[in-house]
Amino acid sequence: MIIQYGQALSNYLYDVFVAKFDFWLAFGLVAQLFFTARFLVQWIASERAGNSVVPMAFWFCSMGGGLMTLVYGVVKREPVIILGQSLATIIYIRNIMLIIKNRGRASKTLER
Repeated sequence: MIIQYGQALSNYLYDVFVAKFDFWLAFGLVAQLFFTARFLVQWIASERAGNSVVPMAFWFCSMGGGLMTLVYGVVKREPVIILGQSLATIIYIRNIMLIIKNRGRASKTLER
């Protein structure tokens, strides 16, 4: 039984990542990697600062990866991706606008 599940999983992964590999799958994977890179950027910046920070590069990775994922979703006609990335991209752009507007001032965090 376990062997059958292993074979079924292997066949599924082959079908999804190899048999159906095309330009748009590669584009979507790169978009997701770009989007995921924002966490690495944030982690490194926080380690260097010695506290939790959100650098400007985090927002650019979010916006770039989000826009690429949105394009992928539109091309593939995926409503979940389209909805999620459309709304999220607006938030990323707004955060970048606020950072540019308040350039020179430190970013504030909520204190309790």
